[in-house]
Amino acid sequence: MSLILISGCGSQNSSVSDFTLSATPTLIFVTDGGSSQPINIAAAAVGDFKSAINVTVSGLPSGVTASPSTISIMPGQSGQILLTASNAAVTPSVPITLTATSGELTRSTTAALAVRPGQTTATLSASSFNFGGSLVGSIQTKQVVTVTNTGSFNLWLSPTLTGDPGFVLVSTNSCGAILAPGASCTESVSYAPTAVSGTTPQTSSLNLGLSNVSADTPQTVTLSGLSAVLPAGTVTATNNPQVALYTMTLPFPGSVVVNFGPDTTYGRSTWSKSTAVAGAQISMLVAGMLPNTTYHMQATVQLSDGGSATDVDHTFVTGSAPIAPNLSVTTTPGMTPQSGVEELTFLGAMYTGLAVTDLQGNILWNYVLPSNDAGVNVQGAKLLPNGDFLLTVGESSVQSLIGPTNVTGNIISIREIDLAGNIIREISANDLSAKLQAAGYDLTLLEFHHDITPLPNGHWLVLSNVMKAFTDLPGYPGLTYVLGDVVIDVDENLQPTWVWNEFDHLDVNRHPMQFPDWTHTNAVVYSPSDGNIIVSMRHQNWVVKVDYSNGTGTGNILWRLGEGGDFMLQGGVDPTDWQYAQHDPSLFTPNSSGNFELGLMDNGDDRAFPTGVVCGTTGAPPCLYTTVPVFQIDEGAKTATLTFHQILPTSLYSFWGGNTELLTNGNIEYDLAGVGADSDIFEVTPTSTPQTVWHMHSTGSNAYRGYRIPSLYPGVQW
Repeated sequence: MSLILISGCGSQNSSVSDFTLSATPTLIFVTDGGSSQPINIAAAAVGDFKSAINVTVSGLPSGVTASPSTISIMPGQSGQILLTASNAAVTPSVPITLTATSGELTRSTTAALAVRPGQTTATLSASSFNFGGSLVGSIQTKQVVTVTNTGSFNLWLSPTLTGDPGFVLVSTNSCGAILAPGASCTESVSYAPTAVSGTTPQTSSLNLGLSNVSADTPQTVTLSGLSAVLPAGTVTATNNPQVALYTMTLPFPGSVVVNFGPDTTYGRSTWSKSTAVAGAQISMLVAGMLPNTTYHMQATVQLSDGGSATDVDHTFVTGSAPIAPNLSVTTTPGMTPQSGVEELTFLGAMYTGLAVTDLQGNILWNYVLPSNDAGVNVQGAKLLPNGDFLLTVGESSVQSLIGPTNVTGNIISIREIDLAGNIIREISANDLSAKLQAAGYDLTLLEFHHDITPLPNGHWLVLSNVMKAFTDLPGYPGLTYVLGDVVIDVDENLQPTWVWNEFDHLDVNRHPMQFPDWTHTNAVVYSPSDGNIIVSMRHQNWVVKVDYSNGTGTGNILWRLGEGGDFMLQGGVDPTDWQYAQHDPSLFTPNSSGNFELGLMDNGDDRAFPTGVVCGTTGAPPCLYTTVPVFQIDEGAKTATLTFHQILPTSLYSFWGGNTELLTNGNIEYDLAGVGADSDIFEVTPTSTPQTVWHMHSTGSNAYRGYRIPSLYPGVQW
């Protein structure tokens, strides 16, 4: 270290009043973060000088401070200024100037100041860091090591990288040049490979450059990473003309989302599919496209180790939709419907199948039964958490009345399909009957019908029917075949684990309508709050809660909602404002026990009226009309209070089918499935005088159920 020493200077004239100035030591060492060091200043009189002298110091490097900043001494006296370094730059000696003034006299002297670091101790959190897999052209930035100053003085750092040029130091959010005692910091490095590594990792060495620690202190971190080029994906057609298969091979574990739309701005996205295996393929069914339209699609890849990339743009031309119902849609000006798409199950002579439309009524996706399924319908379709559809394939419940066995030969099954229409899992009524009989149940299933309910544990609640022969029932002399329903819990292996048979829990002699089609159950709703099930029995005019207890329940009926049931009706006229021949109840609150809300479609086929009221006469209500009720159920008080009750005009009387649901935006949507040969689906405000927000009309086709779903992909909102 070279030192520059400058002695004091100033004129001396014994004939005038003056003073001289000196400072010791002439070389001052201060330790960064250490204790203060003094510089002593003395003044001597020349002649008869006797005035006070003020002394200041200047030229101090950044981080070095003087205390006090100014001292006052008399000739013949000395004073002291303390110099302290805190977060100062380590530097060899630099000159500092001490300036003394008294009146018009100014004298100065210089000294040398050197800042040196105090030796400290430090630790590193790791000696190596693996970036894992990354794609050429992508970049991932990681905090690769944590440095901790475990000593008593500031730690000085000067990090450098040597090795593969794909590794670069990142100053943002990284350690600075100085780390205080007891503090920690992280060092960030980016890995942006420019070439393929192959199987041999690319490496670099990070040296933290710790300058004031012992020589044996670890201060290097070995960095490594693998790199590859992302192979271009492929897009191919599927059995569904509106669904493409997009396949990507990922060189490293990661996930894929496909963005698609009519141009390269895309606009819609699938959900994410992932793989934990390097070199594995991910295949994504891309659905939600208009028929006979050219689409652009591009996959976005996110690797598990942090890198990301996009595939090249692909084009795909959709084909014609095999189901093309006559749909018209109107949205009330100034109102905004709940976003998403509409899932529709069509029954009838003109169109039969499952379709999803946008909110303008355009077909985005459909599933039509194969030709070998002729004569049967799709019912009760539900979108599963795995992205498949679960549906019932059957004729209808009443078809079983032809006799004690199903003799039509049509395929009757519970079926899981993917978006291309491929069958993933399926079980027939005959096969499930055999399993039930092997498990000790004396049951022969006829039809799967109306509904299928997936459970949170992966099981399915299957709705089927059975026939039982009775002799000389009251009003029915001789032999009568009575059609009732069963609910079967099947596990992931399609094995029955729990059965509820309505013949075991209801009086066969109660039959308000259409006996011997006795119960005509059309919906099973899981009650998450207590693990029970809510069952809608159309021909009993009842909605009942059943002790299911997540597959361990007795099957006992806990309550019956409707005319002649267990609840007192509030906010409406008893018996008229109960539900009749209802369909598809749904929960309107997160809870489903104690006190909660339940909405349903009240078709109103056999509505009862107070004594003395003759429907259809002057001054009396019409006999046939449909309502949309929402009941506040109090299980303890056994009250059912109407919180919403839209009574529809007779022109919208829907004698069968339909459903009601609460939308995310708070509006209510309901499907009037059987308005003659047509259907009407409304989104309305939940007000005392409901306002129509959105309306879809189906001409010549009956939409058995209509649901607003977020998109064709679970967890994705369109």
